[in-house]
Amino acid sequence: MKNLNQSPPFLFLTFNIFLILTSSLAKQNAKATSIPQHFREAPKFYNAHDCPSIISKNDNNNNNNNNNYICSRDVVHVAMTLDAAYIRGSMAAILSILQHTSCPQNVFFHFVASASADVSHLRATIATSFPYLNFEIYNFHDSSVAGLISTSIRSALDCPLNYARSYLADLLPPCVHRVVYLDSDLVLVDDIAKLSATSLEDEKVLAAPEYCNANFTSYFTPTFWSNPSLSLTFANREACYFNTGVMVIDLERWRAGDYTAKIEEWMELQKRMRIYELGSLPPFLLVFAGDIVAVDHRWNQHGLGGDNFRGLCRNLHPGPVSLLHWSGKGKPWARLDASRPCPLDALWAPYDLLKPPFSFDS
Repeated sequence: MKNLNQSPPFLFLTFNIFLILTSSLAKQNAKATSIPQHFREAPKFYNAHDCPSIISKNDNNNNNNNNNYICSRDVVHVAMTLDAAYIRGSMAAILSILQHTSCPQNVFFHFVASASADVSHLRATIATSFPYLNFEIYNFHDSSVAGLISTSIRSALDCPLNYARSYLADLLPPCVHRVVYLDSDLVLVDDIAKLSATSLEDEKVLAAPEYCNANFTSYFTPTFWSNPSLSLTFANREACYFNTGVMVIDLERWRAGDYTAKIEEWMELQKRMRIYELGSLPPFLLVFAGDIVAVDHRWNQHGLGGDNFRGLCRNLHPGPVSLLHWSGKGKPWARLDASRPCPLDALWAPYDLLKPPFSFDS
């Protein structure tokens, strides 16, 4: 009688071929991701005639580490994280900011990179494509937050660098009073100086577009809502969701209120009780939701990367657009490379500085 547990020989052969092909593709993908990215040099952008003149002690326009320049009240400060995985998005974001502002020479970029990253390479990459850019890179030590991070619904959200936005007040020079924090998966099509000038009235610490039609309760677990001592956190606030990828932050008020410690307290509680599922967003909501200055939605047309699971294509929200944000799993550069772009990815493509493979452009 035939042993039903024995598979025909051709199945073993087919399986072996499958393993070989899978291994080969994995090696090819690993090799492809290890190929260094090279970027084109961006054009130089100049201030309009009515821009404030910021005097630098350096005649060659190299304003890095120039305290007189950094501390000027006329400078627009922008903070972003910087790493190898998102460098392509960061380069596009920088270009879009410079291209659409009237005073590009008055913008200073504060980049936060992991202390374990190749900071010299990141610095050289930025400086090569933007030779005249005013910027500094700050080391963020993962150990300062690694013990506070709990796993979330998407592993990419668990990167310690995602939490660096909570430490900007400690990382940036004390003379920097206000900063616009931006994620790396966005582009601006309007003047960032308008966003930076947002009025933070009533001693508010933070400004961002609010979305009060979102289901706010979904950002926290039943454990949180069933515990009165926790759910009463929002009792006297009209708490609405806001996306932390675009924020205007008053660093003086942040430092005075020790808001980093307040965020860390919620993260410590999360480690013990599991009160939310997402990464760095819920602690911000717990501390600030219902107590921020609401910015027009045009400044964060977010969610263009789809949800956190499949990253499906999405349309713009109704209304005008000043900033396009590919938050979510799907990133425009990855979808373009895979020849499966979403329609709105075509709006990101003009800012892509990546040189094509085997480019003869030096």
